[in-house]
Amino acid sequence: MFTRTTFAAATAALLMTGSAAMAGPKAEVLHWWTSGGEAKAVAVLQKEFADNGGEWTDMPVAGGGGDAAMTALRARVLSGNPPTAVQLKGPAIQEWYAEGVLADISDVAKAEGWDKILPPAIAKHMKCDGKWCAAPVNVHRVDWIWANADILKKYNIKMPTTWAEFNAAADKLKAAGVTPLAHGGQAWQDATVFEAIAKGILGADGFRKAFVELDTATLTSDKMIAVFDQMRKMRGYVDDNFSGRDWNLATAMVMNGEAAFQIMGDWAKGEFMAAGKVPGKDFLCGATPGGGFLYNVDSFAMFKVAGADRQAGQKLLAKLIVGKNFQKVFNLYKGSIPVRTDVSLDDFDVCAHKSAADMAAASADGSLLPSYAHGMALRSAQSGAITDVVTAFFNSDMSSADAVKALAKAVKNSL
Repeated sequence: MFTRTTFAAATAALLMTGSAAMAGPKAEVLHWWTSGGEAKAVAVLQKEFADNGGEWTDMPVAGGGGDAAMTALRARVLSGNPPTAVQLKGPAIQEWYAEGVLADISDVAKAEGWDKILPPAIAKHMKCDGKWCAAPVNVHRVDWIWANADILKKYNIKMPTTWAEFNAAADKLKAAGVTPLAHGGQAWQDATVFEAIAKGILGADGFRKAFVELDTATLTSDKMIAVFDQMRKMRGYVDDNFSGRDWNLATAMVMNGEAAFQIMGDWAKGEFMAAGKVPGKDFLCGATPGGGFLYNVDSFAMFKVAGADRQAGQKLLAKLIVGKNFQKVFNLYKGSIPVRTDVSLDDFDVCAHKSAADMAAASADGSLLPSYAHGMALRSAQSGAITDVVTAFFNSDMSSADAVKALAKAVKNSL
């Protein structure tokens, strides 16, 4: 007998079913884009996701290197409730895939033709056993020197093209009472400066042997001692209050005329641009000495989640991330360049054009190098071991010879 009670129950069930059917794509997104330029950039993706009917739940975790975000991710995965999408990169993607927690988004990649529009070297990072498991956002160049244009003009200093020129400029500035190098005393920032020096002194082949292949002979070579010698000089060029400073605050020092130079990836340019500064006028950009191109590719890995709405959210998010519109607008804010090879750079600044040209040249001559400091070259155990030695050296009076011995030992123990 169909009573009023059963009718009400049936109606409620029907409404619930209808609501579920009508539910749009949902995505909970874990990332560490929290600074000014980064926040503007991620807001572009949030808006585009919403414009396409999606419901975005933001999960920002402060900390430029992403260490805090990875701690939060680990807790979520262990609890059986991973986010929909997570900012991951390099070997870390493969590490999570090995744990069986990443989703397959190959259907989106095939429909959108990713294999035709992405550089093969970049696409390789996004695949797990031949299946697409992550969507690339951009290409960051790591090995940049940023400079305050007014300071360099005042002291008649040109952008350095060799480490000897950098040292001469820094010594001149220091003698005049100007902080030569804006730096934040965090491990990943130490590693960023270190690998830029290493690229210039070791060369592309030497860098690859040391920080991709972990070749003992290269790690213990006289050239590696020279790398630490230059790192020691850099320690003398930073201010006394560098410990624990976030990278964007170091960028602000250059922006505000408190320091002359910063060695940092082109996300720093996003901070200058967010503050209304003009490249070539207010600030200058130049590659760190020695040639080559250190890349860092931001990407979002998709985790296995339950629910048709969350799975639909993943597919929509992946499509939008690699879409032409997002690639252009996002990278204009972020300071990076599009990962797609078919996006026009007409609206991009002089630094972005230099980055794109240098990347093409480096790809052609074999000097396009994955950044070890930013998780593109090594798994976390090996990169962490190297960085521990670098930071210990930077914050002590350890000799360069002892640092090289410690480096080889740390790498060996991490394998």
